[in-house]
Amino acid sequence: MNILFVSSEVFPFAKTGGLADVIGALPEALAKRGHACSVILPLYKCVKKNGFAPRLFKELNGFNLRLLRHGNVKVYFIEKDEYYDRDQLYGTPQGDYPDNASRFGFFAKAVIESVSHIGRQDILHCNDWQSALTPLYIKLFHKKRPEFNKTKILFTIHNMAYQGLFGREAMAGLGLGEELFTPERLEFYGKFNFMKAGIIYSDAVTTVSKGYSREILTPEFGTGLDGLLKTREKDLYGIVNGVDYTIWNPAIDKLIAAGFSEKDLSGKEACKKDILKECGIKYDPRRPLVGMITRFAEQKGIDLVAQGMGNIIRMGADFVILGFGDEKYNNIFSRLTLKYKGHMAALIKFDNVLAHKIEAGSDMFLMPSRYEPCGLNQLYSLKYATVPVVRAVGGLEDTVENFDTARKTGNGFKFKDARCQELLKSLKKAISVFKNKKLWHSLLKNCLACDYSWDSSAEKYEKLYDRLSA
Repeated sequence: MNILFVSSEVFPFAKTGGLADVIGALPEALAKRGHACSVILPLYKCVKKNGFAPRLFKELNGFNLRLLRHGNVKVYFIEKDEYYDRDQLYGTPQGDYPDNASRFGFFAKAVIESVSHIGRQDILHCNDWQSALTPLYIKLFHKKRPEFNKTKILFTIHNMAYQGLFGREAMAGLGLGEELFTPERLEFYGKFNFMKAGIIYSDAVTTVSKGYSREILTPEFGTGLDGLLKTREKDLYGIVNGVDYTIWNPAIDKLIAAGFSEKDLSGKEACKKDILKECGIKYDPRRPLVGMITRFAEQKGIDLVAQGMGNIIRMGADFVILGFGDEKYNNIFSRLTLKYKGHMAALIKFDNVLAHKIEAGSDMFLMPSRYEPCGLNQLYSLKYATVPVVRAVGGLEDTVENFDTARKTGNGFKFKDARCQELLKSLKKAISVFKNKKLWHSLLKNCLACDYSWDSSAEKYEKLYDRLSA
């Protein structure tokens, strides 16, 4: 098949989150299965800063289309400096760029024009709100064009919380008539909603785990669109994300202190000593290290962690957290580092090297999210023999199974309610198993036996594409 992925970010060219990782890996996995895969994204300033120089492919109406080959995938870039040559992808610390509706409305139109020159596609795979006007424009204005008459459109929701909401007045500038501003179409509590366009006008909709595909049909997780999604329930699928094991694999990871694998775990202790030294925490083999890499936002349950930090240290664990976000929590965790100096460190930044070191050196990895469409860090943790302790939501519920000490089955620890006491109970169980070296070794073996490579997920997407094209 010819498959074109439409995404606002793609690793290693431009990244703010997990979306970039997914679209950096899934097309490559499908290409290895024999498909002709391409990706299209805006040409941001960071693409050039990251050392990429795509060649001019075509001068088009109001933009240039550029191209480079990355692995087995063709990567196209929409070059329009007025919209994309900026320091950040979506906004500044002060807020989103005020012209984001125009920026990503233009992106959708540019994708459609580009297809005429890229070539006919069997599947157009759009991702998140930034690409969501693409199916609308095709279905309303271009479906009779020969390059689209057999194309099927899949829309993937990576996070329901970000829907692309704008004032009603933005529609006119995007060539969308007032007749579309109704609750059945693009209106959403008085706003114009990009994501609704993707859900309504695509041939099928996916989310990034089976659990999340069920959750978004409920008011708690559907963020106002659960009713609309129920009308598309027969076309709604959940496919869990995979992991790129060429990047996240302790046997070949060059960013960590020592390599290790299922056959020889001895290097893990060296990794633990390395990250503890970096954080100013004294190594004590009796104390487990709990790691966390996250955005400092209440969605991630960061408030529960702050509330329970004293108890975590008193239970006999050390703690390291990497990330940043809401200023309130940046400050809280800076103060906690001073209060629990020698047992806790908060690294208020994003640093890819440190992320790898924390995954490799921690004994446990904490993810107390209020919602988590898929989650990738619990999947990385399993590969690094780092036991996940998670809230049972979305992809965390799908991929982590409670460890049963009698039967020695399961790969982590889960708790149900987003309450500090529940989090602490699960951590206490994990620490108790850590102290029993025989049990702990069985648990680590279970973690390492898990396979979340992209091969399995790519096969599921392939079957869905086949179904759509039949």
